Amino acid sequence: MRIDKIRTISGPNIYTHKPVLVARLFLEELTEKSSAEIPGFVDRLVATLPGLHEHRCSRERAGGFIERLREGTYFAHIVEHVALELTERAGIPSYFGCARYGGEEGCYNVIIEYKAEQGARFLLDVAVELVTALVIDDPYPLEEKIKDAKRIIAQTELGPSTRAIVDAAERRGIPWFRIGKDASLVQFGYGKNRRQIQAAVCDKTRAVAMEVAGDKELTKTLLEQVSIPVPRGILTQTWSEAVDALDRIGPPVVVKPLDGRQGKGVSLDLRTPEEVAHAFHIAKEYSDYVLVEELFKGRNYRVLIVGDKMVAASERLAAHVVGDGEHTIGELIEITNRDPRRGKGHEKPLTQIVVDSIVEAYLEKCGLTLEHIPHAGETIPLRDGINLSTGGTAIDVTDQVHKSVEAMCVRAARVIGMDVCGVDLVLRDISLPLTKGCGGIIEINASPGLRMHIYPSEGKPRDVGGAIVDLLYPPETSSRIPIISITGTNGKTTVTRMIAHVIGKARQTVGMTTTDGIYIAGERIVEGDTTGPHSARTVLSDPVVEVAVLETARGGIARRGLGYDWADVAVMTNIQPDHIGQDGIETVEDILHIKSLVAERVREGGTLILNADDEHLARLMENPRVNRLPKQVVYFSLRENHLLIKKHLDAGNRAYFVRNGWIVEAVCDEEHAVMHVNTIPATLNGVAEFNVANAVAAVAAARAHGLTREQVASSLMTFRNEGENPGRNNLYKIGSGYVMLDYGHNPEAFKAVCRMASLWRGRKVTGIIGVPGDRDNSLIIEAGRVAAHGFSHLVIKEDKDTRGRTSGEVAGLLYQAVKEEAPERECRVVLDERVALRMEIERIRDGEIVVIFYDKFEPLVEMLKEYGAVSAAVVEIESRQASVAKA
Repeated sequence: MRIDKIRTISGPNIYTHKPVLVARLFLEELTEKSSAEIPGFVDRLVATLPGLHEHRCSRERAGGFIERLREGTYFAHIVEHVALELTERAGIPSYFGCARYGGEEGCYNVIIEYKAEQGARFLLDVAVELVTALVIDDPYPLEEKIKDAKRIIAQTELGPSTRAIVDAAERRGIPWFRIGKDASLVQFGYGKNRRQIQAAVCDKTRAVAMEVAGDKELTKTLLEQVSIPVPRGILTQTWSEAVDALDRIGPPVVVKPLDGRQGKGVSLDLRTPEEVAHAFHIAKEYSDYVLVEELFKGRNYRVLIVGDKMVAASERLAAHVVGDGEHTIGELIEITNRDPRRGKGHEKPLTQIVVDSIVEAYLEKCGLTLEHIPHAGETIPLRDGINLSTGGTAIDVTDQVHKSVEAMCVRAARVIGMDVCGVDLVLRDISLPLTKGCGGIIEINASPGLRMHIYPSEGKPRDVGGAIVDLLYPPETSSRIPIISITGTNGKTTVTRMIAHVIGKARQTVGMTTTDGIYIAGERIVEGDTTGPHSARTVLSDPVVEVAVLETARGGIARRGLGYDWADVAVMTNIQPDHIGQDGIETVEDILHIKSLVAERVREGGTLILNADDEHLARLMENPRVNRLPKQVVYFSLRENHLLIKKHLDAGNRAYFVRNGWIVEAVCDEEHAVMHVNTIPATLNGVAEFNVANAVAAVAAARAHGLTREQVASSLMTFRNEGENPGRNNLYKIGSGYVMLDYGHNPEAFKAVCRMASLWRGRKVTGIIGVPGDRDNSLIIEAGRVAAHGFSHLVIKEDKDTRGRTSGEVAGLLYQAVKEEAPERECRVVLDERVALRMEIERIRDGEIVVIFYDKFEPLVEMLKEYGAVSAAVVEIESRQASVAKA
């Protein structure tokens, strides 16, 4: 077996609404083999991973998976369960998994939920390696691999400070995502309400304040200037200057790097020139400048300031061991490190104690060695530094802080300009009022560690992450912007553009994703098909965006999920048998399953807009996944007497329909005419029925967004195909004929244009048709049959990208379908669409209309300009014909 690739889907997806990894697994020699066919395999697997006894599988009871193993199950299924069990062993338990056919023989997609992406990716590979080894009865170093996984997790996952803030945001329902795989940079919220943090640094923390806090001498100068007590200190660059500073300040002193952090390079309680010189060289490893300071006597405290409030305080204790009368100091360190709360670095609440030169030097100064056996109950400090990162511990003292101390810390943060900081103090007792000579502030820390407050060794844990989230988003402040998501087979691009146009006219800054690019405030910032989750994230990450209008296509949903968590409004235009044969899609129901994810992810109380004229969408609310959350369901239809519309209105709900050319909004028995379809330029005077339907959907969405009927009507009156809807029914006058450019590429799209063409009575309509090569043969043939009846003359072309087919293959299928359906129809093949269009322009007759379903839009527009073509609002027809069309 081998894994070809692993995809990350971080948003809601067709498998689950949680993040998943999708491994494309080739079974190779194990294709069509089951677990029961490999002698001894099941026993070896269960002995290696006894936790599999708890896996329920489809039997929905513990032991169910073991039963499946003994009966015989396929190996993709086994890899799925092994991967899930390995995540449990590695401390990142995942509970959702599945295996699905991958579209070719011996290929499957193995899907597992993940909590730690890089660790879970590694474990998927381990799962395949382990199962392969067990099949051939080879040894496998599983415990080493689990250790490797834990190391990867510790190196790549969010640190405890960032995780505390993220967890607090999740509790408040604030969306978030990580920026970069290994960084601690996190975005909260969307658009204009987005905020960012990196560890405990907020995006609005001032750069000057960060610089000041990083310069310990400058920090002291500022605090001293406002009469906050700080230790006297001298900045040095050489060991001789440091020794001289000892004489000037007087022992005992502290030596530390000017811009150090986490207590690195800090030495305390130094009394002799030799000690200071040695400490200077240690500090010099971390900074070019070394600070020699007066040593305040007392207990060491950290006060956390968020905004203008103290939210937590801890007394910090240096790394130490407590004797038992039996073990040496070295052995006691090993015993202490076995505490499950201790880990390497910041991976756990406490950090393991590392025996380094500083520990050895400190013990030597105390007249001790690692071989010394302390008395029972005797506390042996191991170093001067009291940081958690060097093995220290913390006791929560938040409720003991005297008001004068709290006020001093808040003022210190304000003077430096920090919105989040840790204030380090040395005081005789933090519960006593401040008096002269009792200590003071020794440092201000930007990006303070939060572990000591979240996981104190003693005392009450504090929700410091929640305090920081409240700073970012005070109560009643929104982290979101309105999101309108549009999906369907046909019409979704036009509906997306219509909605964005209407909202933009209401002076709201819109971020829009479509098949032709990403737009911010009407300006295209990215070209191309941008209907996937990455494009949605682009819009939602832009701080100027007030409303997101997102075209959400099948491919992006199937392969990468959604780029947002919840939408306020969702529109589903229709479901047609397009994309059969792609991404494992075999039926229309498969397409519906994929696209209905958009409906599932409408927030509670949001609005779901469905096309009542589509048989699949008319039944969508019967799906328990869609109706799980209460939401407003709005139907739209081109038929005022639609039975579903009537039932919906009778139940007191809202619907939109067309009556005598008017778009009507109805709630129960109350009706309002919004606008006449002929006043919408994109409908070509009402003959483009598909754009009438698109306009009705857009009206429903804009109204759900909160715009007035008047705003919607006046804005849609300025929505023109040639300006606001490029590539969709763009009509050009060329001499005495017309050319229309359209993106239709499936039977229903052809059918819609053919219906429109039938209303241009008395005119010859030529179709230049093509279908993408990745469509199923049956769909290509059906498209040819539709075109055979809808056009008086046909030219068959092909897309430049044949998508895996040989040149002329798709054209051959279309030509055969046309000739079988309408043998008399004039039809020829010209593979290059530019050549085909040029030929038809050269021979265009008076009043003829040439409709080309293009592959590349811009080159054809340039060609039309060469021929002097001009945009046309409608095809000119006689008044009698117009009245028939309207009827």
